[in-house]
Amino acid sequence: MPRKNETGTTTGTHRTRTTHRRRLLRREVPGTVGLLADAGDFAAMCGYRSFAFDHPADYADYLHDVDGLLRSLAAQGIHTSVALFDPEEYAEFCGETGLDPDTAGTRARFTAELAGSGALLPYAGQTIDELVPLLVDEAVRQATWEYATGVLAEVGQCADCGEDIGHASFDRAADALKRLVAGAGPGHHHFVCSIPTEAQQLVAVLHADTTDGDPDTPPRIEGREGLDFVTVLAAGLALGGPGGLVVRTTGEGRRDRVHGWRLDRGRLTALSAAAVFNAYCTDADTGDPVAPESGVEYCPGYEVDAPGPHH
Repeated sequence: MPRKNETGTTTGTHRTRTTHRRRLLRREVPGTVGLLADAGDFAAMCGYRSFAFDHPADYADYLHDVDGLLRSLAAQGIHTSVALFDPEEYAEFCGETGLDPDTAGTRARFTAELAGSGALLPYAGQTIDELVPLLVDEAVRQATWEYATGVLAEVGQCADCGEDIGHASFDRAADALKRLVAGAGPGHHHFVCSIPTEAQQLVAVLHADTTDGDPDTPPRIEGREGLDFVTVLAAGLALGGPGGLVVRTTGEGRRDRVHGWRLDRGRLTALSAAAVFNAYCTDADTGDPVAPESGVEYCPGYEVDAPGPHH
């Protein structure tokens, strides 16, 4: 029979209430799942005896099980994020911390570290086939932003006036973006900025929507795209090397319009309509001509960037 405790409630009832409260509290504790985004990374982890899988050929089963785990956590009302688990970064982490890499506890600790600094996506019921490329894209986006931020921090001061070139380039890029959006007119705008560097190709994509009507209404820009785009463009301006920027505008009842610019010695220079046509109608890898798209108008760029004082 249930026994009464010192408070007068039965022991069984007390345990039931405690268990129920803990379950409710568990829903308020977020979780992170580390995801191996390709078969090669999965094969590397299969080398650890404590890993749940030991056959590299079982990657499809691994993805199926991760998908089931995420759905199970969501069904319990637990908010879960998914982080990109990189075996090489994991090995470096273990070497730096002195932790045994062949334990579930170490993998959990590394995943917890990723939650604070790595590429992360909230799980919202996506299928695993949707989640993997989204997570890879997020990792690329974050790495690009971190590299561009590092460029701005390290570029130094102007030898002539002493101004911080990184800070000044960021301000110029932010002003240039305002002019880019304003000059594109009403519609949905797809901007792409590409900056080659010694270490990697920096690419930033921005979507913005403007409408006819009040010119003072700010454009709608998705998420962190604005910050990422400005940072990459600023890195290109600060480095003073080559680069390119294009915008494609789509509007109801109108032909798509494409404008383009090139980065030249720290300044955005508008391309002619012929140059924009050539850029869009040339295969970037082979240099072979590509047929122009029907319903697309290739337009010259417009003035968006005032001359910078730094060389």
